[in-house]
Amino acid sequence: MESRRVYPNVDLGAGTVLDELVVVGVPPMGKAAGDVATRIGANGLVRSGTVIYAGNVIGDDFCTGHGVLIREFNEIGDRVSVGSHTIVEHHVRLADGVRIHGNAFIPEYLVLEAGAWVGPGVVFTNARYPTAPDVKENLRGPQLRAGARIGANATLLPGVVIGKGALVGAGAVVVRDVPSGAVVVGNPARIIEGARPDGTPASG
Repeated sequence: MESRRVYPNVDLGAGTVLDELVVVGVPPMGKAAGDVATRIGANGLVRSGTVIYAGNVIGDDFCTGHGVLIREFNEIGDRVSVGSHTIVEHHVRLADGVRIHGNAFIPEYLVLEAGAWVGPGVVFTNARYPTAPDVKENLRGPQLRAGARIGANATLLPGVVIGKGALVGAGAVVVRDVPSGAVVVGNPARIIEGARPDGTPASG
């Protein structure tokens, strides 16, 4: 019995390591094995229990924790890290240097720009009216601009944009866009006047 499974039409870059119990290239619904190409770049490390569907294009130096699920047709840049037990749904874009910690939920149509950072237990949502008849046609994932950071256990509502370098505090519930460089906390999240994302006072 093989300890890992790699489906047809999967391209693994030089130096990429698949631990035991890893599955790569799972065909999405309506596709047969090998119908859709999958690529993982060089020098990656995919840890045990990770399942990666077909149609992903993943850059170099990719790393997962244990038990990660990555659905189909995502664009993932270089030096991206996805923590243990995180779920990445389909049609997601993760730019270079994105870091996602464990137990996060990344829904369809989410965009994380370069260097964005997502803490453990963060939940992004993409359905404003989940029971509406046309819900699938109106999904809108949040967007994190370059260098934005989301603290542990925060929740972001559909379509919100977190500006460049902004910081969302742990446990915050973000219901509207956050300006670049702002710090927000609470439920609903509000701007802390004079605070800087690096923790230094505005007058410093």
